[in-house]
Amino acid sequence: WELAARLSWIDSFFFSSPSGIVQYLFQMVADRSLFTHTGVTLFETVASFLLVTVLSLAAATLLWYQRGLSSILEPYLVVLNALPKSALAPLLIVWLGTGANTIIVAGISVAVFGSIIYTLGGSRKDALVKVILPSSIPLILSSMKVNIGLSLVGVIIGEFLAARRGLGYLIIYGSQVFQLNMVITSIIILCAIAMIQSAEHFYRKLY
Repeated sequence: WELAARLSWIDSFFFSSPSGIVQYLFQMVADRSLFTHTGVTLFETVASFLLVTVLSLAAATLLWYQRGLSSILEPYLVVLNALPKSALAPLLIVWLGTGANTIIVAGISVAVFGSIIYTLGGSRKDALVKVILPSSIPLILSSMKVNIGLSLVGVIIGEFLAARRGLGYLIIYGSQVFQLNMVITSIIILCAIAMIQSAEHFYRKLY
């Protein structure tokens, strides 16, 4: 990649280069924008993740007690789970404006419906064992591992559309002004965050 850029086999204006990315990363560290934008994205992701966990468990427990309500709402939950969440973004912007609230709600919308449906999948006995009783902890932790990644996805979608800070904002802004170093550096930072989230999975694969 670096060699191709230096020898003009590719246009570094459009494709960037490893040295350009490293240089831009050091620039972000120097002006502290790396910590600002990454911190904003991580805060919104963690907030979305915690709210998804609380809301999905509360909703699933309520629907477990109210089987009639569960039967009525389950088809709607399936539709909402299948709906591309980016389609909800314009509504969220109109309802909530642009800012952290919209982005956090976007993060919640990606994960919460699937979490509720997953809990509703079993019989009443299964729900009792897997949700209500303490033995449900491994299942809840497994769901949380999925939800943290989905929350990050939702937050990035929200930042694409309604943010002035964050890694998603840098990606969309950089693409608009043809600052490919900004775009690719932000993507690499997101990859690093995703690797940290998946650290346990990689550890198990290795050991």
